[in-house]
Amino acid sequence: MPQEIKTIELPIKLGVIKLGSVNCYIVKNGNDYVLIDTGPSNKRFDLEKELEDAGCTPENLNLIILTHGDFDHTGNADYLREKFDAKIAMHYGDLEIVKHGDMFSNRKGNFLIKMLAPILFSFGKSERFRPDLHIDDEHSFLEYGFDAKVIYLPGHSKGSIGVLTDDGNLFCGDLFTNNKNPALNSIIDDDEEADASVEKLKGMELKTVYPGHGKLFLWAEFLEK
Repeated sequence: MPQEIKTIELPIKLGVIKLGSVNCYIVKNGNDYVLIDTGPSNKRFDLEKELEDAGCTPENLNLIILTHGDFDHTGNADYLREKFDAKIAMHYGDLEIVKHGDMFSNRKGNFLIKMLAPILFSFGKSERFRPDLHIDDEHSFLEYGFDAKVIYLPGHSKGSIGVLTDDGNLFCGDLFTNNKNPALNSIIDDDEEADASVEKLKGMELKTVYPGHGKLFLWAEFLEK
């Protein structure tokens, strides 16, 4: 069944200074919807408006998939679960992050992350919660009407995943960014795992990549670099 994908770009600001943006994705499958990532909590109103405009209701928004545990992707997950009676799915590798609201949980905490964290957490925090579904590599979402599966892609965090649809679209979380050009994220917890995740994807048939930050890009563009 053809899927309709809507990108929701939520700005990330520190006061009046725009630091960037984060993407959430609404995927429509027939009459059902899936939300991939939820943005930071201080953009809740904007996200709710986008969900309403897309036609999401408690009757048709079945699932919230989190690509990893960072607050700019999980900040509205618990709230939306209650509002829409939807299940939250994420990899158990980032469970400690959302249980404790601490992005250093189960992370090495490199210098860049340690430097940025006090700034980032001053304007957006994730509610502490537990997911309903612990998902791992090759997990299928067909029971939710979503013809897609999990691709385990550690590197940015221990529990980072991608969501690969049957027609070759990959929602990659923060493994890649595309603010100017498609590239591996500069904020990586484990370089070896990130490189292995990229090599893993090279063996798959991918078409379009939907990153957590920046514009979508063709997988062929990245391979040509």
